[in-house]
Amino acid sequence: MNVLRLIKTLLAGLWRALDGVRKALHLVFLLFLVIILLASVASNELRMPREAALIIAPQGVLVDQLSGDPFERAVAQIRGIPLSETLLKDLIDAIREARDDDRIETLVLQLDAMTGSGLSKLQELSGEIVRFKEGGKRVIAVGDTFNRNQYYLAAHADEIYMSPMGAVLIDGYSRFQPYYKSAIDSLYIDFHVWTVGEYKSFVEPITRDDMSPEDREATEVFLGALWEAYQSDVTAARGFPENALQRFADNAVELLRDAGGDTAQMALDYGLVDELLSRDQMRDRLKVLVTDDEDADDYERIDHADYLAAIRAEESEAPAENKIAVIVAAGPILDGSQPPGTVGGDSTAAMIRAAREDDDVKALVLRVDSPGGSAFASEVILRELQAFQETDRPFIASMSSVAASGGYWISMGADEIWASPTTITGSIGVGAAFPTFSRSLDQLGVNVDGLGTTTLAGQTNPLRELGPEINELIGLMIQNTYDAFIGRVAEFRDKDLMEVDGVARGRVWVATDAQAHGLVDELGDLADAIASSAELAGLEEDDYQIEYVQRNLSIAEMIALQFARISAPLVRTVSVGSSVPAVFQTLLDAAGEPFRLFELLNDPRDLYLYCFCDIR
Repeated sequence: MNVLRLIKTLLAGLWRALDGVRKALHLVFLLFLVIILLASVASNELRMPREAALIIAPQGVLVDQLSGDPFERAVAQIRGIPLSETLLKDLIDAIREARDDDRIETLVLQLDAMTGSGLSKLQELSGEIVRFKEGGKRVIAVGDTFNRNQYYLAAHADEIYMSPMGAVLIDGYSRFQPYYKSAIDSLYIDFHVWTVGEYKSFVEPITRDDMSPEDREATEVFLGALWEAYQSDVTAARGFPENALQRFADNAVELLRDAGGDTAQMALDYGLVDELLSRDQMRDRLKVLVTDDEDADDYERIDHADYLAAIRAEESEAPAENKIAVIVAAGPILDGSQPPGTVGGDSTAAMIRAAREDDDVKALVLRVDSPGGSAFASEVILRELQAFQETDRPFIASMSSVAASGGYWISMGADEIWASPTTITGSIGVGAAFPTFSRSLDQLGVNVDGLGTTTLAGQTNPLRELGPEINELIGLMIQNTYDAFIGRVAEFRDKDLMEVDGVARGRVWVATDAQAHGLVDELGDLADAIASSAELAGLEEDDYQIEYVQRNLSIAEMIALQFARISAPLVRTVSVGSSVPAVFQTLLDAAGEPFRLFELLNDPRDLYLYCFCDIR
């Protein structure tokens, strides 16, 4: 027994010793991580080169607000997953800072990775590029190929260099979408639809097999306005003769035949690009332009994200007593609290309320880039904006690429509505759609039976035919919501009700036409809207600070991100993506589009202010 007790004592002592060593190692490991973290922070401190080119290389779609959870987005970036969006504001801020920075003399546009953008955003960005040039600085555009959106920005450069294997595709604007009526009928599904306004077309894909005459009429007008604006801007920037781009698009086959099938030579012959250079030749050319030294090994350059980080690290801006709050409402409008990239009724209202409760906020600018969505959520946001105005502080709406239907609902009460000339707006109308599957079940030999305690009980069961009472109820709610919509517009815009109805009825307008009809006050970009809000608030130009109200990362998330950056080389793995080819994935996406839309939209009464009018 004494031997056993001794062995037990020895084992216990050994365990305590090992446990102590384990704890000590944990402490050492944590200390080691802290040291690495501090060293990483110190080593990652960005310092500007004395002379460098600023690289503008947007990835994915240009947006007013990055979508999704910011922490997850940052982790994905660290793991090497390509970005699908680039924040327009960051590009504009970087170019604006570089304009007065003696260390930056050259701006390089690398546009191959930019996949899409609304024309209004391109106009805002190109305006900043032009102001950079006006300061006596140089802008160079380089690319393997240029599509319509990429070329718009490239056209504002001093010179455009393209690969000898490249091409310029300027195809004009179009709006094509699938229509599902026959497909839905073949599945014996009944979609019950209610709309007010003959131009309210967002339900047409499930009720028709083609575009309605009214939708075709409205689409032709705003597509024509977009194309005219595009041609005008690019023609002026490149010094083309009138209608040069129209002729290029219409005569592409003949022009390519003349160039012997060489798309790059075709672009060069037509004057769309200045030189055809391979990537190494482009690098050598930029080396000479930036350094003035043909023998230099390379040239200093910094991308817009690193440049902004360096600039912000150099600046120690004290908090201002006067602030202009900017809140971005981008994406479909949904009920409840929603992540960035969508407009949550509750989450957006909470940001507006935070601005209202901050006494340092002297004005509010709502940046709207939304085709609309939930009528209920739109009203929640509008009421919160009205509460802000009741504090005798101005509220300005700044429309981006699209501010239609619900996007117009949340904008219409503003003291001023600003829009870019090519903003798509209007679509003042209401719609609802509800599917029932009774005929589908009949085909399968499935019968639905039961009872309810009231006339309405079970009438919205999608397995049954829609009841006549609920059908009439929804029709009445739709009409009431439309009447409320145009009534609010008439009140806020100080217009006659019949006059508003004449420009409403679901019709989509480009902002220049919307202004002529009194739906928009001024034409200009976000900077113009902010300046106007400051003027209305009685603030001098240098007497306020612009503050974007948004969700920021917590301390824990910031620490986690830093550790993620440190360990990124260890955790980066080759991800296995979808095995479905892109063309078939596009087909699958198209097949499920109407059902995904109605799954996404979540109005508690199923009343929607929505517009299929986002043209990228």
